[in-house]
Amino acid sequence: MRALLIACSLAAYGRMLELKAKWEKEEPEAELICKVKCRALPELSEERSLQECVGEWFSRVDAVVFLCAAGIAVRSIAPWIAHKGADPAVIVMDETLEYCIPVLSGHWGGANALAERLARMTGAIPVITTATDREKKFAVDLFAKQNGLLLTDWKLAKKISARILEGERIPLYCRLPLAGETPEGLCVMEEACGSAPACRDEGQRKAESLCDTEKTGRKLGIAVSCCVSAQHLFEETLQLIPRAVVVGIGCKKGTSAEKIEAAVTRCLEEADLCQEALCAAASIDLKREEAGLVSWCEKKGLPLLTYSAEVLGQAEGDFSQSSFVESVTGVSNVCERSAAVAAQMPDGGDDSGARDTALCADRLLCRKKAYDGVTVALAQKKVSVKF
Repeated sequence: MRALLIACSLAAYGRMLELKAKWEKEEPEAELICKVKCRALPELSEERSLQECVGEWFSRVDAVVFLCAAGIAVRSIAPWIAHKGADPAVIVMDETLEYCIPVLSGHWGGANALAERLARMTGAIPVITTATDREKKFAVDLFAKQNGLLLTDWKLAKKISARILEGERIPLYCRLPLAGETPEGLCVMEEACGSAPACRDEGQRKAESLCDTEKTGRKLGIAVSCCVSAQHLFEETLQLIPRAVVVGIGCKKGTSAEKIEAAVTRCLEEADLCQEALCAAASIDLKREEAGLVSWCEKKGLPLLTYSAEVLGQAEGDFSQSSFVESVTGVSNVCERSAAVAAQMPDGGDDSGARDTALCADRLLCRKKAYDGVTVALAQKKVSVKF
């Protein structure tokens, strides 16, 4: 957590220091930037305007916490507000720390949750004004944020929240295992269960079968899926995309980033998978510094996970075989094995860390395909979602 704390009075400055001390005690790794705009503290006060100070940090922090009047905070952030999917959490606390009010990015930016947390630290009263929170209703943006899902259409998310607040039940289709009690305002489609563990118990399934298709039909719904075709499940589909697909890549030395991009794009299209579902690229350690591959990963914002021939050779299951590839790399297949190994490693892990017990090859969504000298395979990490 990186947060900007701003005090606008002498009293608020003292409270800011108290808050900083409590925050750092609870979260030692937090980076807290403290700023003061106060005539009574000339030696500490910012010379530039508060608006300019906020502008410098607004896109660089996870949260901005004002200790001042709400009006001052609102005027200070107004020029810098971009979109609820990108704006930081903004919270206002009065200079006595009696109230804690999230004013921007309550769900996606985490302002509501942070306000509750700061309230626990200081004894303040959290003032949560978001309609779905106030009415204790399901909030699709919060659900997406908590489960690491990409929200594809903010207007539809707003429409779904409005319908739920009006008392409608919105159908949810989920291709992943789904845990927890279905919240009021949703009905989980029976065919949505991604696997046996995802299915509800019999009583809950009967209750959910009451999802009134005559009322809701297929006009508006939510789809949790990596598949492009999921966009067409309803007349209006809010797709929530899990970042759960690993692409395994094999290529010749000197292969360009453009060739790699073309190959991966084509493979994803043929597999009916969204580009946004990619969470990592994987290959053999011989390709760790392959310029085209590294460049493509940087462009896409994907980590490049590489593994030794020994580790790839230990992957269990049925993989494609190539004697030529084995003579060059020491392992009979790079793209399938690297994708499968990366998919069953802990997040961010290379060769170290405990693996889960699933067979590596069981993770493959798409086996080896060759495109102009680039081999590509796709595998899915073991992920689930919960309410």
